[in-house]
Amino acid sequence: MALRRLYTPCLSLVKMLPNTRSAVTSVVMERLERKKKESLLGGGQHRIDAQHKKGKLTARERIEVLLDEGSFVEWDQLVEHDCTDWGMDKTHFPGDGVVTGTGTINGRQVFLFSQDFTVFGGSLSAAYASKICKIMDHAEMVGAPLLGLNDSGGARIQEGVASLGGYGDIFLRNVLLSGVVPQISLIMGPCAGGAVYSPAITDFTFMVKGTSHMFITGPDVVKQVTNESVTQEELGGSVAHCATSGCAAGACENDVHLLLQTRRLMEFLPSNNKEKAPIRSCSDPADREIPALDNIVPNSPITPYDIKHIVEFLVDEGDFYEIMPDYAKNMVVGFARMNGETVGIVGNQPLVAAGCLDINASVKGARFVRFCDSFNIPLIILEDVPGFLPGTQQEHGGIIKHGAKLLYALAEATVPKLTVITRKAYGGAYVVMNSKHIRADINYAWPSSEIAVMGSKGAVSIICRGDPDLAKREEEYIDTFANPFPTAKKGFVDDVIMPRDTRKRLCADLKWLRNKSQKNPWKKHGNIPL
Repeated sequence: MALRRLYTPCLSLVKMLPNTRSAVTSVVMERLERKKKESLLGGGQHRIDAQHKKGKLTARERIEVLLDEGSFVEWDQLVEHDCTDWGMDKTHFPGDGVVTGTGTINGRQVFLFSQDFTVFGGSLSAAYASKICKIMDHAEMVGAPLLGLNDSGGARIQEGVASLGGYGDIFLRNVLLSGVVPQISLIMGPCAGGAVYSPAITDFTFMVKGTSHMFITGPDVVKQVTNESVTQEELGGSVAHCATSGCAAGACENDVHLLLQTRRLMEFLPSNNKEKAPIRSCSDPADREIPALDNIVPNSPITPYDIKHIVEFLVDEGDFYEIMPDYAKNMVVGFARMNGETVGIVGNQPLVAAGCLDINASVKGARFVRFCDSFNIPLIILEDVPGFLPGTQQEHGGIIKHGAKLLYALAEATVPKLTVITRKAYGGAYVVMNSKHIRADINYAWPSSEIAVMGSKGAVSIICRGDPDLAKREEEYIDTFANPFPTAKKGFVDDVIMPRDTRKRLCADLKWLRNKSQKNPWKKHGNIPL
């Protein structure tokens, strides 16, 4: 009671003082609200309108489409640059031109950044780079995929080398995250200069037709240096990179289409290299027979057919997510599911160059195989290959070195690896396409398969040179070698199966191979023939 009497006058005095803390808090809250509203507007409504006129979404609108509704948590919304040169001290935007944070896609956590072209043209500053680096570090820490939505004019010139250093910080993290978590780059506007090397290091890069461009040096510099006149689209548009350079894995019609396709891709992938891709419930029977496959391969060995039809027959519900569909079309790669489990499909395409392996097809296949091996995704190889493409262009272009990349990738991979030979398997290409000799787990051959050093006509012309009855010798060669039995006799294929049973056999094999454990000899890293 004595203490209460002592403090009562003090409490009364406090109540009589003005509530200064409440007033300060109110001012801070008002300022915070104003800053956050400014951040939401980016560079201002007029620049947002300009973005929309180009058929592009804003950085924040893209995030809304990509992530699950209400899941996005933004980080560093109030970050601003600290540059004072060239009048930059008079211009500040909360967020500084990039929106970063975390959210979910189909309930699974991802980290992402979305560059805002309405703020300084999306140009990268040191502060901007630090925001991206922060989410990259956390993606590694928790094992979550990283998505980059690129729409930037490049380095912020006013910051000089500090901006370039920011790119270096990002590139380093791209390298360190490679093979640890999936990294996906969406090019949704310009991506020029050194900035292109971040997407180049990531696992998959996708573009938007007509509005996205990637190049090291733009058309103006090209004109000055080489006197070559070229448009942005010709130099670095989606057609250039999806069909010619192979720098992009695909292109979509608009921003929304690309973002929705990215959500679909994420369904096939694990969150990191310690997990497996989620298994989806499937109503497509694992033991489904496919009678149509018994007649899908033409009787004539030179008549083409579409390997994608075989893929669609085999996989769950015909759902195949093709990667790089417009590049090196003689090789087909992509993701599908077998009995609910994600698999990587690699197949020769007889419709294009008879399915021969060439430089571009080898690089495309190797890159995809190494991604699947990094992230515990089993591989199914559909083989119909007459060999490596001959010619001076291929030899001088380095087919020896580039072809070895596919060989290296498949030999190195320790995930479950299954091969189905549908028709031709000739020469060194037979070995490269996941043969038993490079640690394939299961090898099947269809009755239509021909496994030999080379085709009958070429072989007979060499070993029977001068023989007056080459036609008869060719028939003998076919009976002896151009069928699956000599290979099966040696155990180089595990079984000759009816095509209709292929799905049933592959699903059963994948089930027991889930427990596969295989390790390569310890090494710092291999020296793949780059």
